[in-house]
Amino acid sequence: MSKELLSAAGIALTLAIFLPYALSVHRGRTRPHVFSWVIWALGTFVVFLAQLAGGAGIGAWPIGVSGLITMAIAVLAWRRRADLEITRGDRLFFAAALAALPCWLLTSDPLWAVVILTGVDLAGFGPTFRKAWQRPCEEPLWFYALGAVRNLLVLLALERCSATTALFPAAVGLACVALVILLAWRRRGPPAGPGARTFRT
Repeated sequence: MSKELLSAAGIALTLAIFLPYALSVHRGRTRPHVFSWVIWALGTFVVFLAQLAGGAGIGAWPIGVSGLITMAIAVLAWRRRADLEITRGDRLFFAAALAALPCWLLTSDPLWAVVILTGVDLAGFGPTFRKAWQRPCEEPLWFYALGAVRNLLVLLALERCSATTALFPAAVGLACVALVILLAWRRRGPPAGPGARTFRT
């Protein structure tokens, strides 16, 4: 399969993943953690710019589309007051991510920019992992499973595969796999806590 078709498949899968998720948030069936989505929105779009500078070419476009949609979901999550339960740990993840985000401007090397921004994005998973542990039925397992597949397509579509272009989709894909495993495992046990809600996958 050509790089163009792989990139198109990645973009199509991005839309197929995010649009039903956004609709679910709008309807109140899914309650994403606002901190995570703000961090992901900022980090993903800046990584897209860094990947372009690193020669990713058409393979970076699914990340760019993902960044724009993630920004929209962050705004939607805030407006719908999806999950505003914020712990001290959540604040630490958020502060660390925001502190690291401007650091990419201090380096002229796209690799270090991507390393920093990948760390920022992984920090964004912190509040969601905590929430998945406590209330695993409030996040759709399919969303993160398809996210892992999407990042695999991004890797395959890269015109130039290097640490600069591959680190972010590889790391985020593995984080999605870890979250799928956590959600599946926690859903097999008793309800994780008061107020847990059921999300049908």
